[in-house]
Amino acid sequence: MIQNILVTVAGRGLCEEMLNMLMDIPGFQSASVTVLHVVSPEISSDAMSDKLEQGGKILAEAVKSLKVDPSKVNPRLKQGDPKSIVCEVAEEENADLIIMGSRALGRLQAILEGSVSQYVFQLASSPMLLVKDDVYVKKIKRVMVAMDASDSAKQCLDLALTMVKDVKGGQLELVRVNPSKPGEKPEENPILAPAVAEAKKYGISYRCHLPEGKPGEEICRLANDLNVDLLMLGSPDRRPNIAKSLVDLDRLLGGSLSDYVRVYANCPVLLGRTPS
Repeated sequence: MIQNILVTVAGRGLCEEMLNMLMDIPGFQSASVTVLHVVSPEISSDAMSDKLEQGGKILAEAVKSLKVDPSKVNPRLKQGDPKSIVCEVAEEENADLIIMGSRALGRLQAILEGSVSQYVFQLASSPMLLVKDDVYVKKIKRVMVAMDASDSAKQCLDLALTMVKDVKGGQLELVRVNPSKPGEKPEENPILAPAVAEAKKYGISYRCHLPEGKPGEEICRLANDLNVDLLMLGSPDRRPNIAKSLVDLDRLLGGSLSDYVRVYANCPVLLGRTPS
């Protein structure tokens, strides 16, 4: 159950639109929302003052655009390094979901240009919903979940069921790339079968897909072919406990499935996160 949502805003309006689409779904309507705008430090006090004034206006406009009970909205204007501030506020607010914009920078470019969303996902323990600058945010009806055996994939499935079950015309697309037995019936696949059972329990319309190929490419291709409104993908944290405060180099360098999908998917992407 999503009770606390952190949405970061930068004046482009995409994250606000994404939140409003979520708030159309009954399962999200009781959630409290923290709206965060971070102002990066400036050298001169005059420049900092101007930045803070501009940031206050961005924050006020964002709050005004939200379809949320004002009593459930907590606006926060913070000064500092956005990468660190977002992580700190997510922890302070006990966020169950972080919504961030993303330029979808790939691999080395994300490192050199200091991608905030990429950095935050390395250290955050919450699921993250990424909205790329070049995607069209739509009403959420068709949700695709890429399934594997991880707890984070199960987390995505549970959240997808919450979304789709109360949405008129809702459709769940279940995907398992490279099934253990090529040619098997989708509902007999050991990964998809429990998901199918859950969908049937809620009376949710669903379809199963068992493509073969490179997982990232196949997931993004299907998301495009099926014209999904939201793609959900588990991304378990495989670092040992002693390294939880350190960046995951595999993801930072672009070697993970979640990194490929966040860059190339043509729709908003929700990355689930639970410890493995």
